[in-house]
Amino acid sequence: METKQGEFLKQFNRLHKETEDLYHEVAMKIRMSDSAWEILYDILELGDGCLQRDICQISFIKKQTVGSAIRKLEKEGALYLKPGKGREMQIFLTKAGRRIVEERIEPIVRMENAVSEEMTQEESRELLRLTEKYVSYLRKKVKEFQIEIEKE
Repeated sequence: METKQGEFLKQFNRLHKETEDLYHEVAMKIRMSDSAWEILYDILELGDGCLQRDICQISFIKKQTVGSAIRKLEKEGALYLKPGKGREMQIFLTKAGRRIVEERIEPIVRMENAVSEEMTQEESRELLRLTEKYVSYLRKKVKEFQIEIEKE
């Protein structure tokens, strides 16, 4: 049995993919991999001393991917690691890493802020409210699907 996407899903998925493509284009323009730019973006958000798990939580990138990108950025001299509690390693930007963030990541944040400012507060709240609602419903359906699969 074939189930076709409704018009809403086609549009929603197209917009989601287009957004991802726009960020990919930005990463390519600043000569960075998607994961490297995401990690530097997240470090800007979280601050020096953040942990790999913090980055995974806000970026939804797999731990292995984040770990590989961190090692590559460390090798390139953009960041360094310091021992934290137990086995934790805190992530810090080097001087070169700070320069990369200032020159390549902060302009993207300013661009996003400018886009956000073009929307009214009501539009911004509505966008968040409806997106959260969609994700909540989807999360529920995914759990139901997983339960059904486990029964097989």
